[in-house]
Amino acid sequence: MKQSEHPVSQTYAKYINPSFIQLLGVLGYGRVFVRASDVWLWDSEGRRYLDCLAGFGSVNLGHNHPALIARLHQLLDEQVLHFCHTGPAAGAAALAEALAKRLAAPLEISLFASSGAEAVEAGLKLARAATGRSDFVSCDGGFHGTTLGTLSVMGAERLRQPFEPLLAGCHRVPFGDLDALDRALKACKPAAFLVEPLQAEGGVVLAPPGYLRAAQALCRSRGTLLVLDEIQTGLGRTGTLFAHEAEDFVPDVLCLAKAFSGGLAAISVAVTSRALFDKAYGGAGRFDLHSSTYQGNAFACAAALRTLELIGEEDLVARSARQGARLLDGLRERLRGHPLVKEVRGRGLLVGIEFGPTGSSWLDKLAPALVDKVSEGMFGQWVAVRLLEAGILAQPASSRWNVLRLEPPLTIGAEDIDAVVEAVGAILDDYRSIAPIVADVTRRAGAQWRGGWQF
Repeated sequence: MKQSEHPVSQTYAKYINPSFIQLLGVLGYGRVFVRASDVWLWDSEGRRYLDCLAGFGSVNLGHNHPALIARLHQLLDEQVLHFCHTGPAAGAAALAEALAKRLAAPLEISLFASSGAEAVEAGLKLARAATGRSDFVSCDGGFHGTTLGTLSVMGAERLRQPFEPLLAGCHRVPFGDLDALDRALKACKPAAFLVEPLQAEGGVVLAPPGYLRAAQALCRSRGTLLVLDEIQTGLGRTGTLFAHEAEDFVPDVLCLAKAFSGGLAAISVAVTSRALFDKAYGGAGRFDLHSSTYQGNAFACAAALRTLELIGEEDLVARSARQGARLLDGLRERLRGHPLVKEVRGRGLLVGIEFGPTGSSWLDKLAPALVDKVSEGMFGQWVAVRLLEAGILAQPASSRWNVLRLEPPLTIGAEDIDAVVEAVGAILDDYRSIAPIVADVTRRAGAQWRGGWQF
């Protein structure tokens, strides 16, 4: 059966997003995935894929972890009260305590929600309420969600532009540029500086050493809160439980989501200090200024609490550091000297391969703008298509299509890491210049168009 004829594809196109289903057909990327276990996915045709995307960092434990599933079955059998808005919720209290014990002081108060965007919005609201200021500073290339509020501090113009005008008083500075940040803090006196420790969607871009600690010092000198978005980097992804631990500083607000759920429930959190919470929401007249219907529900909290426990029990933080180093070193060795690979970078099991002109080929010298345009527009996505056909699921960074992102579950083994390295290397061996890429993409796109966007 053609994937476009699968009932799930047809129903999804009819009732949810027809453009998405059509896009999946371009170049033959579309698949209907029907089953998942640990680091493996299966499609409706029975083909198996090694997952190197992990739900954009949501599946750190691996898919359908048996111990997590067992805990959730047990919870359902207990017939607990799942929603409680007129008294304290036991699951939320236990999860908040467990989270506080894993974070450095003074982070201890949790504001729960369901999505990463909600966690960021909670952090921004708290900053306004606690400081009495209104402006925000964020970074070029940053990704923080797609609600109207989070789009206002988004670094990707393509995602912002259709919805403007957005929130006023939002300013952006280059990621990693302390001088630019200092100027912005002086000029607009913002409530918060919102930043990621590592820009995943921006191209797996790491902050310069010492940047975040210095940024926190600048913010404190100007009365601005530092809100750290660890939605994609938290819970072991970068080789420490929280990415900021490697930077030797503590943010004023920490936002978590994605992997916090164990891949099985929708939950997010913004964690802050008791002092800042009291400034924002202390007192009988302010305690309910921020809330969410599903916040702290028993099912999601049980999933998150067991996820925290399993990360420790299975030593997944150390595993992420170890296997991430194997992946990074392996790719650097395998791709060394490739004329279209500019850099291999990352931390833990979040690694990016940046494609583009290196100046080492004759076409770089004759038409560098063409090489750069092709690299930015199609190279990363084309390599992802080739990997899919080789049984590996990956994607480029959403704001930098010339950066292929590799982000497997933290449970991935050494043999699978080596298989990924060799698969990437073998594919790139076919493309030592831009011309074969253009030829292959044109041939595939033309065939799909003539076939009515089949996949």
